[in-house]
Amino acid sequence: MPFASVLIANRGEIACRIIRTCRRLGIRTIAVYSDADAGAQHARLADVAVHIGGSAPRESYLRPEAILEAARATGAEAIHPGYGFLSENADFADAVAAAGLVFIGPSGGSMRKMGSKAGAKELMAAAGVPVVPGYTGEDQSRDRLAAEAERIGYPLMIKAAHGGGGKGMRIVRSTAEFLPNLESCQREAANAFGRDRVLLERYVETPRHIEIQVFGDSHGDVIHLNERECSAQRRYQKVIEESPSSFLSPERRAEMGAAAVLAARAIDYVNAGTVEFIVGPAGDFYFMEINTRLQVEHPVTEEVTGLDLVEWQLRIAAGERLPKSQAQIESRGHAIEVRLYAEDPEAGFLPGSGRIERLQLPQGLPGVRIDGGVIEGDTVSVFYDPMIAKLIVHAPDRPQALARLADALARSRIEGPKSNIEFLERLVRHPAVVDATIDTGYLDRHLDQVLPGARMASPELLAAGAAALLLAEAAQVHAEAARSAEPDSPWSLADSWRGGHTGDRLLVLEAPGGRVELHVAGSAGSYDIRLGGTRIEVRDAQLGADSLSLRINGQLRRFLCQLDGSRALLHDGVERWSLQQRPSFEFEGEASGGDEDRLRAPMPGRIVLVHVEAGASVEGEQVLLVMEAMKMELSLRAPRAGVVEAVQVAAGDFVEADAVLLRLETAE
Repeated sequence: MPFASVLIANRGEIACRIIRTCRRLGIRTIAVYSDADAGAQHARLADVAVHIGGSAPRESYLRPEAILEAARATGAEAIHPGYGFLSENADFADAVAAAGLVFIGPSGGSMRKMGSKAGAKELMAAAGVPVVPGYTGEDQSRDRLAAEAERIGYPLMIKAAHGGGGKGMRIVRSTAEFLPNLESCQREAANAFGRDRVLLERYVETPRHIEIQVFGDSHGDVIHLNERECSAQRRYQKVIEESPSSFLSPERRAEMGAAAVLAARAIDYVNAGTVEFIVGPAGDFYFMEINTRLQVEHPVTEEVTGLDLVEWQLRIAAGERLPKSQAQIESRGHAIEVRLYAEDPEAGFLPGSGRIERLQLPQGLPGVRIDGGVIEGDTVSVFYDPMIAKLIVHAPDRPQALARLADALARSRIEGPKSNIEFLERLVRHPAVVDATIDTGYLDRHLDQVLPGARMASPELLAAGAAALLLAEAAQVHAEAARSAEPDSPWSLADSWRGGHTGDRLLVLEAPGGRVELHVAGSAGSYDIRLGGTRIEVRDAQLGADSLSLRINGQLRRFLCQLDGSRALLHDGVERWSLQQRPSFEFEGEASGGDEDRLRAPMPGRIVLVHVEAGASVEGEQVLLVMEAMKMELSLRAPRAGVVEAVQVAAGDFVEADAVLLRLETAE
C-alpha cells in the first residue's frame, strides 16, 4: 500500500475518481469541502470530510493553509491535488513538502520551469524538442518585434508570454496587421496578467492538437503512454478526446513519444504529466506546453492501456519505480471521452446551475464508463465548473467506439439545468468527426453545423409517440382492472369504446413545432392514425424495457423509448424527442364538432398546392391542399362532404400548427 491515508484537495468528479482508486487499494481518504459542497458526493464518499471555508474557491479550495491544516488534523500522509485549483501551484507543492507531507505530483521546481511560455520554449529547444519557429527574446521594442515577425513569416501568432485561457493571443496574416494587433495584445496581457511581454510564433493553419501522457519516477526513469487527440475544440476548450489518433502514422507516433520523454527529462519530471503538441497538416509537430498534473481526459489512456493512472500516481509518489517499462506499454482498441456539462449551447454555452431533477446515465453497458461527481437530486453550483460527468467509451476500433458513444449519449438524460447532450450527439455524427478530419479551429468556424436548431416532429415519429402512450395506458388500465372486482369488464380495454368515441379517439400531443391532434382507432398495438389529411398505419407495436418497436406503414422501426407519466421520450437514432400528451377535452369541442367545418394544419409547414376555391363542392376525404413539413409532402383531406366557404391560405404561405386553412359551410 503506497500510503495509509490521502487527503484530496479537490472536489467533484476528480475527487470521486481518486477516492475509487484509494478505496480499491485500502487507502483511507480525506475530503475537503466548502459551504456549497456540504452535501456533495465527494464529501459523502470519503472516509472523512473536513470543512475548509466559504463557497467561492478563493475562500476554500484555493486556501493552501486551510488544506494543510485539514491534512494535519486528520493524519493524512499525502495530498492529491487532482486537476485545477492548486494542482499546478508550485508554492503549494513546496508547502506540502515543507509540512512533511507528500505532494502527489511533480516538484515545485519542475512546475516553475513551465511557468513561462517563453522560458519553457527555450528550455525545450535546448533539449532537442521541436518548437514552433518564433521569437521569445527580452527585447520587446516595436522595431525588434516587427523585424522578428518578418523573419518568422506570416501567418504568425502573438501570445502573451505569461498568459493562459486563450487571453492575450492574436493571429496576424500580414505586415499591415502586425502593429495594431501587437498593441492590442500587449494591453490585454497587461490587464489580465500584469505583464505585457509577448512572444511570436509561426501560426500553423488547420492544426491538430495531440498530447502525450508521460510518467516519470524518482529513480530517473521516464516513459510515455502514447497519445490522445484533442483536436475537437471550441474556443481552445477540448470537446472530444480520443486515443489513438487516426491522424498519426506509427513512425510519427514514435517520434512524438520520444520527444515527450525528452521534454519530461528536461525538467526532471516525476509523476503524471502531459506534453502537448500542435501538429501541422503534413505531420510536422511542435511543443506547446507541459501540463504538470493529471488531465481531465486521462480515462481515455486508461481504457486503451488497461492501467489505473491514479494508482500509478500514488505508487510513484510513495517512491516506487514505474510499474512498467516503455516496451511493456500496449494500446488496445479505441477510446473516446466527452464531457457532459450543465450548459446551454444555444445561448453561447452559458453555464447552468440548479437542482438536477433527472439524471440517467448508461451505467453497466459493455465498453461504457461514467466518471461523475453528482447524482440525481444534487445541485450544480454557480461557484464551480458545471461538469456533471465524463462519458468514456471503449471498443475494438474507432467506428465501433463512435457508434457506442452515440448509443450511450442517446441513453443519457439530464433534466433541471440545460445540458450539452444534444450538441454532443450532433457533433459525434458530424462528418468532420466521423472522418477524423477535424482541426482545432473547425468548431469555431462551423459551430452552426452542430448546434441544435428549430425542428418539427415527423408524422411517423408522432405516430410512434402516440403508440407508446396508448400501450402504456392500456397496460395501466389492465393492471387496474386485474386488481378490481370485475377484471373482464369492457372498462379494462383502453380503446375507442372506453374513450367515449364511436369511431376514433382524439389524442393531443405537445411536440417540437407545436400542438398536434391525432385521431386514433384501434388497440393492442394496432392503430390507424389520422393526422390532418395524412393516414398512418401502425401495427405490431410493442414496448420493451427501454425501447419501442412497431411497423409504420409496413416498415419495421425501433426507437429508444422512456415513458414519464403522460410524456413519451423517443430517440430515433439521430435526435431525441419529447412528446407530451395533453387532455383531449381541452380541444375536443372544436375537434369533434367545430372541426368538422374546418381544415387545420397538423404541424408547422409551407402550403404547396391549393386544389379548391370558395364555392366548390367537395367529397369527404377529398384532397384539398398539400403542405410541406419535415421535407415531406402531406395531403390534407376534407373532414366531410360539403361546400367550401373560404380558403384562408395560398400556395407558398408558411403556417403554424393548428392554423385554420379552409372552412366548409356549416352543415344543416
